[in-house]
Amino acid sequence: MSDRLEFMKEAIKLSENGMKNNDGGPFGCVIVKDGKIIGRGWNKVTGTNDPTAHAEVTAIRDACKNLGTFQLDGCEIYTSCEPCPMCMGAIYWARPSKVFYANTRQDAANIGFDDSMIYHEITLPLTERKIPIEPLGREFALEIFNEWSNKLDKTKY
Repeated sequence: MSDRLEFMKEAIKLSENGMKNNDGGPFGCVIVKDGKIIGRGWNKVTGTNDPTAHAEVTAIRDACKNLGTFQLDGCEIYTSCEPCPMCMGAIYWARPSKVFYANTRQDAANIGFDDSMIYHEITLPLTERKIPIEPLGREFALEIFNEWSNKLDKTKY
């Protein structure tokens, strides 16, 4: 059996353990670098009252803490389910080299984790979304963006 399948089985095991402990839904994730697991996560939404505590996000936080960096260059992500839109955003920000998933988004929808509304909403103009989104205070916020643009000691990412 391949190492990749073993890493996926570990992610699936985390999904089962988190579910059985009532931490959240049945989702798990491991992050691998150079053939070693450097980050683990599982869904902790209900256990922590944190809607962002999805398996991929908790695994990214763990891996970045363990690596001492905010990027996952050269890492692979193994997740028990196709990442939701929020987790995909976090994955793109972390910049791993590859993502493997087991269950599909349709499998998740079939058990009550349906993200189709979010996928649809992000394609709509801001004025047509279910949650009103409107600009406010841009002239003040632009001052800080200008400061950032001129800041000499910033860490680029």
